[in-house]
Amino acid sequence: MSHETIYQSLFVQGRGELRRELARCLRSGRAARKPRRTTDGRGRIPGMVMLSERPAEADDRAVPGHWEGDLILGEGSRSAVGTLVERSTRMTLLLHLPDGKSAEQVEAAMRAAISKLPPSLIRTITWDQGAEMSKHAAFTIATGIPIYFCDPHSPWQRGSNENTNGLLRQYLPKGTDLSVVSREKLDAIQDSLNGRPRKTLGYLTPSEKLAEFLAPTA
Repeated sequence: MSHETIYQSLFVQGRGELRRELARCLRSGRAARKPRRTTDGRGRIPGMVMLSERPAEADDRAVPGHWEGDLILGEGSRSAVGTLVERSTRMTLLLHLPDGKSAEQVEAAMRAAISKLPPSLIRTITWDQGAEMSKHAAFTIATGIPIYFCDPHSPWQRGSNENTNGLLRQYLPKGTDLSVVSREKLDAIQDSLNGRPRKTLGYLTPSEKLAEFLAPTA
């Protein structure tokens, strides 16, 4: 039985006290997914390559270098911080966007972030269909890194990123003005997330899992 079938059975069909109890168990505190940023121009981005075209090696997480990206929004959706999460290790990079979240600003921040990575650790990026990705072709031309797009309103197709965004909200709660968050603070949060043991990694931290991948074979 798939995760989506379980979700539909419990959270969509659940009613009354069951629905309220399930909602209390979720980090977000709500029982149903809400469509996100529905006025951001989804479906209008030219040249999108869909998730179904992504290399199969990205799916089983055996090979590092495949990333998932998104924005978390600040007070009134006027500010943002970008998140990039590596699928195999859950390593997180935070994009500093103090001057806005336009496609040009997001593209520049992404290029700056991945410039610090060895080529073997940046193979693909998966993102949703937000308007902030309308410069995806320029990014790919400049870096050689392809961007793949999720289906509309399908955040579970970036599950590692969605989970990390939930953790990030513990540091940057909803309603925060993210435009005034310094690069230094984001670096500290990034280090904290990458030093946090994860059950899905056998209680290794993302930093430890990355080191494991990078260790020379005996």
